[in-house]
Amino acid sequence: MSTRTAERTGSGTWARVVERWRRAAWIVLLVADAGLLAWGAGAALIPTLLPGPGGAAILPAGYEGYTGGSWEQLVAAAPDTAGYITLIFRMYGIYIVAFGLLGIAIAATAFRQGERWAWWGLLVGNTIAYVSAMTYDRIVGAIGPFEWSEYLGLALIYESLAVTAPFRRDARAVGSRLQ
Repeated sequence: MSTRTAERTGSGTWARVVERWRRAAWIVLLVADAGLLAWGAGAALIPTLLPGPGGAAILPAGYEGYTGGSWEQLVAAAPDTAGYITLIFRMYGIYIVAFGLLGIAIAATAFRQGERWAWWGLLVGNTIAYVSAMTYDRIVGAIGPFEWSEYLGLALIYESLAVTAPFRRDARAVGSRLQ
């Protein structure tokens, strides 16, 4: 680290911790977006089996939490309606997969290289993707241990983005050190 950069970022233990976090930020984002991609793939491929609160499948648990009715009764009484709800849930999963792939690609390339637009894209995209999933969970009352990982993931994303913010005084030095 040059003397000029050290002056801007400070020195000592805290500066070294921040510097390490900057170098690892792209990996944190990559892992968080890979987790989002995995969840989206599960929602798209196995929506009635994807684990939710208490080990119950998220789609039936969400339906039951929102309506107070039984998923099995819906399937028996209105299979087309249940099929449509499943289709919508699968499509949501596909959109999450698409974002996860895009987030991974941006984190591993443009963000890692310090591109300013990538920082903003990951901030906005991750906020929309994670907050929409958390909002669904809250609305349908489907909050379990797996769902809490969304909060942890978003917190780590925000921490990584805060440390690498392109509007910080030392942002120019960040891009070269993310690799």
